[in-house]
Amino acid sequence: MQKHVHEITPRMTNPAYVLPDAGAAIQSLVKATRQGGVPESILELVHLRASQINGCGFCVDYGVKSARKAGMSDEKLFAVAAWREAPYFTEEERAALALSEHATRLADTSDAVPDPVWDAAADHFDEKQLASIVLMVGLTNLFNRINVTVRQPAGVGF
Repeated sequence: MQKHVHEITPRMTNPAYVLPDAGAAIQSLVKATRQGGVPESILELVHLRASQINGCGFCVDYGVKSARKAGMSDEKLFAVAAWREAPYFTEEERAALALSEHATRLADTSDAVPDPVWDAAADHFDEKQLASIVLMVGLTNLFNRINVTVRQPAGVGF
């Protein structure tokens, strides 16, 4: 059986490398997301779900590897796209995943992040933690848009 590999050729060097100040600023923001007291595994779930929605192969690949390093089981990783139907997620994780989805799909509805979604997240996370999650979702969407636009290949160092 022959294995077919679709090779992605980047359109350009990643902008975070072309403009070094951008890369440094992004890394500072990544570091800031870790200062809110949110478990690493939840930040990785938020990142992975937004990346799945946006179709960013690089970020999905990176996100799965990072989530495994944070101790997430394969069972949970395989179910992220179907988290509503899967029994593996805590209520806290579900609230973060819902917030991630709504904050990523801003154009899908006029009330992009409805009060019930926000309130569910606020029931589980304090303001500092919410700041970390919201910042992580925003950064992930930035990563996704950069990597999809320049066709950053999955599995290639960044």
